[in-house]
Amino acid sequence: MAEITKSLRLVFKNQAGTNYTLTLDNPRDDITGAEIEAVMDRIIAANVIFTSGGDLVSKNDVKIIDRTVNDLYDPAQ
Repeated sequence: MAEITKSLRLVFKNQAGTNYTLTLDNPRDDITGAEIEAVMDRIIAANVIFTSGGDLVSKNDVKIIDRTVNDLYDPAQ
């Protein structure tokens, strides 16, 4: 049986210039790019996430990822 899941991957740049990825499960089907960008801007402005490379300073990428998992074998219980 196949299990289908979605996740929203938000990628930011931090002060060191490295990526920080925040992944959220089960995003709304009708979410828009504008809504996502607005939330990312709020996260950066609120300075609520601190990484080993410093504060988040900019948006870098956004992806919605669809994943299908096909379970081919389960051991006998």
